[in-house]
Amino acid sequence: MALSMPAIMKTTAARLSALYLLLFAICAVLLVFYMTSLSARMLTGQTQETINDEVLGLARVYQRGGLPLLVRVVEQRSRQPGANLYLIADANGQILTGNVQSLEPGVLEAEGWTTEPFSYRRFGEGELERQRNAIADPNESSQSEVQVEGEKGHNAIALVLRLPNQMIMLVGRDLGEPERFRAVIRRALTLALGMMALGGILIWFFVGRAALKRIDSVSQASRRIMGGDLSGRLPVTGAGDEFDRLSENLNSMLARIATLNEGLKQVSDNIAHDLKTPLTRLRNRAEATLSGKHTPTDYRQALEATIAESDQLIKTFNAILMISRLEAGYSSESTSRVDLAASVRDVVELYEPVAEEAGVTLETSVQDGFAVEGNRELIGQALSNIVDNAIKYSIDSTAKPTVRVALDRVGSEIRLSVTDNGQGIPDDADRARATERFVRLEKSRSQPGSGLGLSLAKAIMTFHNGRLDLLPGNPGLSVVMSFPVREDR
Repeated sequence: MALSMPAIMKTTAARLSALYLLLFAICAVLLVFYMTSLSARMLTGQTQETINDEVLGLARVYQRGGLPLLVRVVEQRSRQPGANLYLIADANGQILTGNVQSLEPGVLEAEGWTTEPFSYRRFGEGELERQRNAIADPNESSQSEVQVEGEKGHNAIALVLRLPNQMIMLVGRDLGEPERFRAVIRRALTLALGMMALGGILIWFFVGRAALKRIDSVSQASRRIMGGDLSGRLPVTGAGDEFDRLSENLNSMLARIATLNEGLKQVSDNIAHDLKTPLTRLRNRAEATLSGKHTPTDYRQALEATIAESDQLIKTFNAILMISRLEAGYSSESTSRVDLAASVRDVVELYEPVAEEAGVTLETSVQDGFAVEGNRELIGQALSNIVDNAIKYSIDSTAKPTVRVALDRVGSEIRLSVTDNGQGIPDDADRARATERFVRLEKSRSQPGSGLGLSLAKAIMTFHNGRLDLLPGNPGLSVVMSFPVREDR
């Protein structure tokens, strides 16, 4: 969706870009002025050092031969190509010799370095200008003979000295070269910074425009999701940038929320359907006890049955609460290093009398040295539920009922498996449904239970970053708890 410029400037990205551009422009201007002034100061310093050396040399000449020798040396040096400015004048400022034809008024009045650059004309520049004007227009040749003194010409700095006989000597240096150098530096920096600014504006326009489009698409998807469509997902372009990483994280969060909402809906439906029967049974038992005449023993038995049925309901609700907490990724239970071999031995020892009473052989194949980061009580509860189911459903085995608990390592996983030789669950779809809440297959309808044992075990394994698999035991069923191996560094 195209955005107008006012709409674009209301976005945080555009405001930050404009602020950065303004700061860049200010820094660029300051950099240009700083570099040009620095280069000018460097060249001016070198010029002053050169003039000082020249003055020292002329002072030695004056000491050796006096004014005549000084005049000859000045005339000689002033005629050399690229010479400095040389001027010798009388006490009144009348120029006697040198390569300077005219000076800006007041230059020779103060002794020492000139406070500011002054204007001057070299000797012969006025005549050369008149000749050029005469060639260009002979009728105006008379006008070209105007006195050029005082007119603006070149700029220079100089050192003015008074000789012992009150004559004035000036040694200076033209500033044309430093000024040209400063102009070149200024143009180069201005051009470079201008190109950088133009590139920044173009990058901001194209990249910022693409970013704004992606933000707009994210906003549209967010509005759909807020409207109740939890199946919607934020767009991912595959570029792998910050937008993609943010979208992927938010999509994972949305998928998690959708899973939790679906689980909540299933729990609500299951509670409405599967808990209605025991509640109805409680009510009917209480109503039957109150109707008619009964002995105190009958009343006591009815109350005991009601308490037992209530305890089972409380256990069911506690299991539902524990599953919800674990699936939400939150548990107040503490975690530590758990020795799986010790946990297996404790559960097997607990269920050996139960298996013996049911006529089931309980075997173990456990290797020591396997430990995981988790909660010992939760792992023990999950294993207890699985072993209890295996004992109950292995009774129908045509062979001698046997339950085998094994602990070993396969690749990068520690696997704790409980295998029985009962009838098992041959159908793949039924094995997938067996871990859902309140799901009880047809063969298990005659067995006591609420259908939450495997669901709780699956939630516990998810809490431990593992998984619960139901595999055919041929015969029977094999329930495998797979824990990831965390390598100690």
